[in-house]
Amino acid sequence: MTHDLLPVTRIPRTGLPPRALVVGDPARAADVAALLEGAEEISYHREYRVFSGSWKGLPVTVASHGVGAPGAVLLFQELADAGVRQLLRFGTAGAMKPGIQDGDLVVAEAAVRDDGVTQQLLPPEYPAVSAPEAVFALQRAAREAGAPHHRGIVWTRAAFQPGLLPLNAYDRAGLAAIEMELSALLVTASLRGLVAGGVLVVDGANADELVDEEAPLSTGNYNPHREVVVRGVERGAVVSLEALRLLAEEPAEDGATA
Repeated sequence: MTHDLLPVTRIPRTGLPPRALVVGDPARAADVAALLEGAEEISYHREYRVFSGSWKGLPVTVASHGVGAPGAVLLFQELADAGVRQLLRFGTAGAMKPGIQDGDLVVAEAAVRDDGVTQQLLPPEYPAVSAPEAVFALQRAAREAGAPHHRGIVWTRAAFQPGLLPLNAYDRAGLAAIEMELSALLVTASLRGLVAGGVLVVDGANADELVDEEAPLSTGNYNPHREVVVRGVERGAVVSLEALRLLAEEPAEDGATA
């Protein structure tokens, strides 16, 4: 019955596994779900495609949120409404720090809230931070998988394509990468008492370096479909799922198993 489904994503109000991996692309959600045992598509409405299955015996949810934080935050909120308590975002990003290569993973410690939606939900001083246990789980999973990885603060920015304003506000702030949705997840998680974090596959340099001087409002030479990025995404999917398993092994604050 329709009243058993949440209004925006059309996911069921109950019955989902309490741990979720969220991605942008519905096709990527299907690719990640293919790594699970007993994967089943739960729903597919708008950009929100949701699967459930098991990773090494751990029940997990895999869901897509589309491009941009305003739509993504609706998924995060409804996953929380459905009982999900641990969320990791697995996405792509542009590198902002020298030494981070295409295909490398970036484990986010926190995010700059330039996402275009959380500024309308609460004051700008409120931080967007990853749960420490999520950071440690992602880093451990990447290390054990032999995946090149880095830790740092990322910039969640609403605009993807370069415009007339320069993209240099944080050039000397030591940010690791730039992406579009993570800060909305981290803020939602903090407000709802959830455990959340994110790992990103680098698929290019930041947008200023992709500007075509002949057509400054185009996306320039951005190409996320190169083999080095594809291999990075494959590694990142395994790292993300394994990090969820490691999180499940963490004792809860009351001494019980999470």
